[in-house]
Amino acid sequence: MNEYEALSVLQAGLKDWFYPGINWSRNQTELMGTVFINVDYSMPIEPLRTEFERLLKQAPEWDGITSTVQVTDSGETTVQVRFLMGAQDSTSLWNLRCAIREGLITYIQQQFPERLPRVRARLVETPEQ
Repeated sequence: MNEYEALSVLQAGLKDWFYPGINWSRNQTELMGTVFINVDYSMPIEPLRTEFERLLKQAPEWDGITSTVQVTDSGETTVQVRFLMGAQDSTSLWNLRCAIREGLITYIQQQFPERLPRVRARLVETPEQ
């Protein structure tokens, strides 16, 4: 193989690799997406995990595979819970994420309204001047 042929083979390979229409997932087209919910520190995580699983099983968009619940952050007033899910395509994933977010918010409002994020403050009396 001469230099010209080697360069042509290399360019062909790079063209395939960098082609913008390429499916980077190679063999699988499933997508994963997240929903983040902030709740009060007093919110038990297990009921959220159970409700998430229930909502996913009802959703026709869910791929039936990806399902994870994790506490991913904690701040001064809330903890952040991440709900990871999968779908077959971007439209299904968007609809699934919206449905799960709405379902989880409704669940918390109805079952644990006191566990929604709230601002806490301690009033300190100061001597009058």
